[in-house]
Amino acid sequence: MSRKILFVLVISIFFTVSVFAHSPEPEIRIPAFRFVPYFAVTVPGEEDAFIPHGIHNNEFFLESLRLNKLAMETFEFGDYDASTGFAEEAVRFAQLSDEYVAVQLIDEARRLINWADTNNIASLYPNEYTEGKSYYDTAVIAHSNENWVEATDSAIKSIEILAALEIESSGSSQLPRQYTVRTWERERDCLWNIAGYPWVYGDPYMWPELYEANKSKIPDPNNPDLIEPGMIIDIPSIRGEVRQGMWDSNRTYPNQ
Repeated sequence: MSRKILFVLVISIFFTVSVFAHSPEPEIRIPAFRFVPYFAVTVPGEEDAFIPHGIHNNEFFLESLRLNKLAMETFEFGDYDASTGFAEEAVRFAQLSDEYVAVQLIDEARRLINWADTNNIASLYPNEYTEGKSYYDTAVIAHSNENWVEATDSAIKSIEILAALEIESSGSSQLPRQYTVRTWERERDCLWNIAGYPWVYGDPYMWPELYEANKSKIPDPNNPDLIEPGMIIDIPSIRGEVRQGMWDSNRTYPNQ
């Protein structure tokens, strides 16, 4: 089988595009790639509003877009071997992105389950707790089976149910307990700047508090500068302040 045909087969499996376009010339043309619902991660701007943008826009997804672009460029240039290689790598990184998103959401659902168990939520809201726990269990099983789409969908449903209970039971005046790291290029996110946000600590010199609480999540635990966009960091309460839920740019938080 020629590399050109193999490239077309790879793309036809993983992308919703019309592989063969009618043309006066006897050649195969591939329109611009577009990720299909097979991938939990979608094109930036089209993602489910519930999932923080930073999680979608993670390093694996950005790399899949870069490789996707290279696959198109080399195909148009006629280098079908390179095109096939780039296309296969784009798919692989998109799947890694799916896994990354699923793990992040399952971790948040697990935190909410632990919170609910600690605060006896099962007795206060038995139906909601059971439903949220059931979705969480489904997400964990799907993750073990490497079904990232089902894991993500189930984790989202679990979070929606349990986060609503968390807000209802604790009121609306709390500060955020978690924050999704944004980019350095645009938001200048680093532990120093994050600690300085008024709804975190309002003091950049308190960045070591964030570092110690999130050291295990950093790619190099000995280098606090290596936080990555999409990483969910915990904001520990250090003055007795009440913290619940994920930071939301559309909410107004009380000053510390």
